[in-house]
Amino acid sequence: MANEQQNNHLVIEGELTIYTVTELKDKFLGGLLTNDELELNLSEVSEIDGAGLQLLVMAKQSAIALNKTLLITGHSPVVAELLDLSGLSVFFGDPLLMVHQSKLKGELL
Repeated sequence: MANEQQNNHLVIEGELTIYTVTELKDKFLGGLLTNDELELNLSEVSEIDGAGLQLLVMAKQSAIALNKTLLITGHSPVVAELLDLSGLSVFFGDPLLMVHQSKLKGELL
């Protein structure tokens, strides 16, 4: 689920869904409380739902309230797609790989 490579760098693996958000919330908040900057690497996220998206929004809002930096990196295709569909890409302010609809065919622009 979450593999901590460093104290301020979390790699999220597998699902970011209603079934995993409780455990991940504690890791996210703990990382924000103990570091000035927290990086969430989402490259290994295989599934994300509304609860997962809400958790990312909560983490970003918490970082802002604590005057900390939250970086979301390595957006997996499912994360990038949900951020695009929800219109929240700008809210997070992290660089995203722009993927064209043809990604379904395995082609990147």
